[in-house]
Amino acid sequence: MMEAGGRTLRVAHWRLGEASEHPPILFFNGIGANIEAVAPLAEMLAERPFVMFDMPGTGESPDPTLPYNPFTMSWTANLILDQLGLGEVDVMGVSWGGAMAQHFALQYPKRTRRLVLVATTAGMLMVPGNPAALTKMANPRRYIDPKFMNEHFQTLYGGIDPDGQAHQKDSHIGRLKPPSPRGYFYQLLAMIGWTSLPALPFMSKEVLVMMGDDDQIVPLINGRILASAIRNARLEVIEGGGHLFLLTHADESVARLRTFLDAPATEAELARAA
Repeated sequence: MMEAGGRTLRVAHWRLGEASEHPPILFFNGIGANIEAVAPLAEMLAERPFVMFDMPGTGESPDPTLPYNPFTMSWTANLILDQLGLGEVDVMGVSWGGAMAQHFALQYPKRTRRLVLVATTAGMLMVPGNPAALTKMANPRRYIDPKFMNEHFQTLYGGIDPDGQAHQKDSHIGRLKPPSPRGYFYQLLAMIGWTSLPALPFMSKEVLVMMGDDDQIVPLINGRILASAIRNARLEVIEGGGHLFLLTHADESVARLRTFLDAPATEAELARAA
């Protein structure tokens, strides 16, 4: 537990005390998701320090007292990095957290080296997903009722390999902890009216946009919009990947992530470092 920005938050980090040639990854999770949901990704990236936290009212973080917005939570994340003694980081976010990652990179450009946006959008200016998936997405039973989640996993997330379907679902469901009603509502409230689209053409970072072509919640077209709006963005499409392709197509996703993060510094990045 850490105190930052007037909030108590549960923070997880991996390998901060170990020597590494790579900057740490600051990860922003999807709406309502707890640290454990993404812990397998942090463990697969064994060569990199990794930091993430439970948003207020999710996982083990206490309920928020007051509503928040992307500006205040980016400020809070920046304070957490300060307390951990970290400087420049690679920033990554999935779904709701992808919007947070965009905002953090825009608010703290000097602290952000590269940006990875996974299964996400530019905010309110998005192409909506499958209505059946969105209806179930808004139902808090997906966090507290394993039977509901099991029955609707394919509708919600798509991209399930039939050979590994039972293992993938059971593994993911077993790591979930439901957010509090207030925590979930405040996460929804935080993004009302928010969009990054007007600012994206001015972003000078190297950006990787990763999307699944079977995503029922965030259709692929949203990734194309992001990649076209950001001058130094590249789009990687996971074939057969749904909203949780980081889980269902983990090896392929991590390989593409490493290729992007490990690519030599561009002339613009070298100039900024100088």
